[in-house]
This record gives sequence, structure tokens and C-alpha cells, in this order.
Amino acid sequence: MRSTFHGLETARRGMTTQQTALNVLGHNIANANTPGYTRQRVDFVQTEPYPPASINRPEIPGQMGTGVEAGEIQRIRDRFLDIQYRSENSKLGYWESRAEALSRMEDIMNEPSDSGLSSTIDAFWKSLEDLAVDPSNSGARSVVRENGRSVAQAFNYIASSLQATQQDFKDKLDHSIDEINTLATLLNNVNQQIAEVEPHGLIPNDLYDERDRLLDQISNLANIEVSYTSSGGHAPPTADGIATVTLVDDSGNSLGTLVDTSGNVNALTINYNATNGLAESIDFDGNTIGVDGGFASTGSIRSLIDSYGYTDGTSKEGVYPGMIKKIDEMAYAFATEFNNVHQSGWNINDIDAGTQTPVNFFEALTNPEGAAALLQLSAEIEASTDNIAASATGQLGDGGNAVALAEVKNNALTIDGKTTNLQDYYEGVIGEMAVISKESIVFTNNVGLLLSTAEENRLSVSSVSLDEEFTNMIKFQHAYNASARNITTIDEMLDRVINGMGIVGR
Repeated sequence: MRSTFHGLETARRGMTTQQTALNVLGHNIANANTPGYTRQRVDFVQTEPYPPASINRPEIPGQMGTGVEAGEIQRIRDRFLDIQYRSENSKLGYWESRAEALSRMEDIMNEPSDSGLSSTIDAFWKSLEDLAVDPSNSGARSVVRENGRSVAQAFNYIASSLQATQQDFKDKLDHSIDEINTLATLLNNVNQQIAEVEPHGLIPNDLYDERDRLLDQISNLANIEVSYTSSGGHAPPTADGIATVTLVDDSGNSLGTLVDTSGNVNALTINYNATNGLAESIDFDGNTIGVDGGFASTGSIRSLIDSYGYTDGTSKEGVYPGMIKKIDEMAYAFATEFNNVHQSGWNINDIDAGTQTPVNFFEALTNPEGAAALLQLSAEIEASTDNIAASATGQLGDGGNAVALAEVKNNALTIDGKTTNLQDYYEGVIGEMAVISKESIVFTNNVGLLLSTAEENRLSVSSVSLDEEFTNMIKFQHAYNASARNITTIDEMLDRVINGMGIVGR
């Protein structure tokens, strides 16, 4: 026979379970604006019915329910959406960093503008044309020297600014390597805490949230793959387990394990070439991975490597090394050609002496490497404007060589292995930079849109909706009140039975 207090126990369980649901609901509301928080809910489970199946069970029409209990507290999270989000986040990390690198390069080049290299060189050509009209004019010669100095300084500024910004991206690369190592250590600590809680039959939801938040941050730095292993013991079937984080390349092939189930963290160490200082390889998980395309294709670390520059030991690759090389090639070709033409002319001192002595307008450069940073006026031109060779025939009023010097801008030159002229080459450099910069902005916007969509999908499942929580609050409150009222009713029934039984005629 069932207990007289069967109904009381059923109602008590109802009150306890609804109260648990209200407590979890309060936790959700309190963390509605907490970054990375995933809403939780109580899994209501019916308790064992009465009577159980047995030989000595009472003969009643059927099994009766005994109430409800909180089975476990679950996170509402879709792991597939996490994978989708982290994939797009890794791509966004790459394109955002690349867009920043190119934006800063555009600021340095400052083209088109009235103060960029192009307008500075144009002013130089114009001053040479003016000198050709009146080659003996000391004022015109001074303007040529000043504009020549401005051209050299413009090349110097571009080279030094590119190198300084390149160094900034090296510092950011080192910081990002340190950051991913720090995040990996923090994630490993959370992993170990989870491994200590789950075997006791508990679900550490808040630790799961912290781990997912760290994984999101790591995914912006590098392309990762996450797998989970049961922590053993009495871990519930719904427990997430211990996370293993693997770095993968663009084909999904493993580059090594960042965090494993044994509590090991394999830190990344970047190696720079001893000769040119560019990134050469990364030591990771017992392997040395070349960065010339081997270290993934997404994530901000990959983008920073591309921006700062990398090498296979001989060639230099990357956004900034590429631009520095082009500017050096241009400065070398310009100075060499201009000096060759200048040496063929006569300056005032030569005309006075009656003997032609070749003079360089710019200091001679031995090779293209570093040419833009080294470009400067020759000592002779700095000493006197009379050393500017404007005459082609040795006559004082002749400006034929000044015309030839002004025509250097149209001379066919071999720059970086291409036959072109200075203006076309520089326009091509600026045009290519503009194209890849525009491409990076377009990809940043497109990937950002995909990431926003993935985030919205994830939030639609996992985020706290205050409207929904308020609705549930009313539902659980009414259920709690109903259970309490049920206890009151049963109490009144028992009071009538206990206190009124056997009393007749009163």
C-alpha cells in the first residue's frame, strides 16, 4: 500500500525542482551581458513510478507517478555553430591584419597627393626644364639642387617609414606568438579543472563557457581544430570532456597539438633568419615548420608573417619586403640613369677649365638593395651648383644636357627585370598596391559579414533572451505555487482524516 504522505512527497519534489529551475533562470539573467556566457536550463526528469516492477508489488490498477526531479543543468549550445564561427574568425583575423598592413603602407606612399614621391619627382623634372632655358642662371641651378635633394629625401622617407612600420609588424608578430602561448596555457588550466569536476558526475557549465571563450580567441590567431575526449570516472554522458586543440594548415592537415588531454602545452617559437632578419620557421610540437606557406593560410599570425616578411634563406617575400624592394629598384635605376646622363654633360667649372670632368649628381649606388635609404646628392653637387652639368656642347648658354636630364623620366630602363620608364613603373607599383589593398578590404568585409551571420546564428541558440527568461520565470513560479497549494490541500485532507476520524454525532 502506498504511503499516506505520497502526495506530499510528490508536491515537495515539484517545489524543489521548480525552485532549482528558478535559481538557474536567475543565473541566466545575471549573466545576460557576460561575454561568452551560454544560457542554461534544467532538464526535468520524471522520478521512478510506484510501485516498481517486483513480485511483491501491491495490486493497484497501474503505476503511479512520484513527481519530478532535476536531472542535470545543461548548456544550450550547438558545437557545429562553434566550428563555423571559429573558421570564419580565423579568416577574419588574417584579412583584418592584412588590411591594416596595406592601409598603413598607403599612408606612407601617400599617392596620389601633392606631397608624395610622384609630385616631388615631377617638380624635379620641371626645374630641369627651367634650367635648360637659362643654364647659367644660379637661381635655377639652386632650384634643381633643392628639388634633387627633395627627391632623395622622399626616397629616404619612404624607405625609413616602410622599415619602421615593418618592424612594428614584427613586434606585433612576436606579441601574437606570446598571446597564443598564453591563451593555450589558460585553456589547459581550464581543461584540468574540467577533468577534476566531470568524473564526480557534475557538469561544469561555466568552465565550458570559459574554455569556449579562449578557443574563440585562439581561432582569431591561427587555424585550429578541436576534439574532445571523455574525462572518465563517473562523468555524465552529456559532459563535453577534455579538449584537444590542434593547429592545422589550409588543407586541414595537422601541424601539431597545441593543448592535449595530458595537460601538455606545446608553445610556439618563431625563428628569424640571421642574415636578413625575416621570419624563417616556427618550432612547434617537436617540429620545425617553414613559414613560406607551410604555416597555415589563415589567422592573424599568418597575416603578420606575410606583412613583416619571410624567407626560405635566400629570397625575401612578403608585403613590406616586396614594396621596399620595388622602391629600392626604382631608386637605383633612377640614380644610375640620371648619373650616366649627368656625366655626359658639361658643368660651369668644366667650361671655364675647357676640360670635361664627369661628375655624379647623386652619390653612386653599387646595387639596388637599400638604394632608397642611401640615395643622396653627391658631394660635388652639395658643394656648388656650378657642378650641375647642364651643357651638352661645352658652351655656357647651352642647356642641351639639362633637357636630356629632364628626359630621363621617359628613358627606357630595366627596373626589377622589366623594361619600362620611371613614371610607368611607379604608377604600376602604386596601382598594384591599391588593388591588393582594395582586395583586402573587400575580403575583410565579406568575411566579417559571414562571421556576423555565424555569430548571430550562435547567439540565437546560446544567448540569454530576457523576454524568454521572464516568461519561464512566470511558468516556474506558477508551477512552484501550484505544488505548494497541492501540499496545503493534502495537509487539509490529512487533518480531516487524523483529527476527525472516530468522532460521531458531534
